[in-house]
Amino acid sequence: MSTDAGSARAAGSPADAAGGGTGLLTDHYELTMLRAALRSGAAHRRAVFEVFARQLPPGRRYAVAAGTGRFLDALRRFTFGDGEIAFLLEQGIVDEVTAGYLAGYRFSGNIWGYGEGECFFPGSPVLVVESTFGEAVLLETLALSVLNHDSAIASAASRMVNAAAGRPLIEMGSRRTHEVAAVAAARAAYIAGFASTSNLEAGRRYGIPTAGTSAHAFTLIHDDERQAFTAQIDALGAGTTLLVDTFDVADAVRAGVELAGPGLGAVRIDSGDLLVTAGQVRALLDSLGAAKTRIVITSDLDEYSIASLASAPGDAYGVGTSLVTGSGAATASLVYKLVARAAGHGPGGPWPLLPVAKRSVGKPSRGGRKWAARRLDASGTAIAEVVSGVPVRPGPSERPLLRELVRDGEIVGDEPLAAARERHRAAIAELPAGALRLSHGDPAIPTLFEPEDHPGR
Repeated sequence: MSTDAGSARAAGSPADAAGGGTGLLTDHYELTMLRAALRSGAAHRRAVFEVFARQLPPGRRYAVAAGTGRFLDALRRFTFGDGEIAFLLEQGIVDEVTAGYLAGYRFSGNIWGYGEGECFFPGSPVLVVESTFGEAVLLETLALSVLNHDSAIASAASRMVNAAAGRPLIEMGSRRTHEVAAVAAARAAYIAGFASTSNLEAGRRYGIPTAGTSAHAFTLIHDDERQAFTAQIDALGAGTTLLVDTFDVADAVRAGVELAGPGLGAVRIDSGDLLVTAGQVRALLDSLGAAKTRIVITSDLDEYSIASLASAPGDAYGVGTSLVTGSGAATASLVYKLVARAAGHGPGGPWPLLPVAKRSVGKPSRGGRKWAARRLDASGTAIAEVVSGVPVRPGPSERPLLRELVRDGEIVGDEPLAAARERHRAAIAELPAGALRLSHGDPAIPTLFEPEDHPGR
């Protein structure tokens, strides 16, 4: 079992949308390809697929791999039951031969991938799937839907964490996205360094700290603001966070300190000129003897507005819409492409792998099964993403990036969510300083494609 999912029916995983199994969380053409490949015999040919991005979203200097744990949980349940097969037969999508194949389907190949939280760049082999064509081709949509979503969220979250410069961030985007995506988004944001989430299912399922107190509706349902504050303090204690911008901010701050005392935990500002208002609130709190009362800033924040608040006396930020929509990049631009196939199939093997690549205009791929490493200089700073046709030997100048996730159909790559969170912290610390700029620019490090006979490999 995945140590961060707790059970095969992980909330926030693709299984929720299908009521259990994940076999039909795929596209029609994958089943028709399988049907034809079974007819030709190619379904049993050894194949290697790769997940990679040809380029990063515009302006991004790095991306963050996330969703691997959710993908592995979904892979455990990637089977086709009687109901799914009956549907496929009724719709004429599969024939009896294909239905028989699907009835016994269970992925039996090998998968490698970048560890969750790792940074990646154009051409990075984020996931490598090696199996028969029939087994591997069916995983395309599942892998891409999970990795594209979670990596987009984690990439945006990482930029926000860097912009916050050590101030904690609360993920609060559940009301701005699909209910299942909200749980996945909270998980991805936590990997990238967010401190907590407002989503209780994410807290239950993944152990992410949860946070939240009240909305403007709570103030408005009471006869006046003081009555609302009194009720909240009585229920939650003086350490609670009071929302102070329903009416007049200064009046609300004074009332909050009067009712809770100087030990008032925090006040939240959710509107107006945040930079100016935060400064005014800090000065007022200090004058009232509430110097330890924190200021939480929300209101449609993204990485740019967070960076603009660097001089404001805010203590934490809450981010919603921008986070769960990838802050302008709702996908990580990952694709799933065949890069190698066996020279033959059937009697006469084992057959060697041959590189294959498409030459479509604007959508080329590089053939061959690949491995990857982060090349470092003498100070430990990343200087290149190195992609090669042979495994990388660990050393002071090169850090291998691919982890074994599945071996002969058995999942071996489970890890605690805390490990992904720490991996991201280390990966960011390793990047050159320019990687953290929010201005548009090229990827922070180049991707180098080296031949198999590169010296020292």
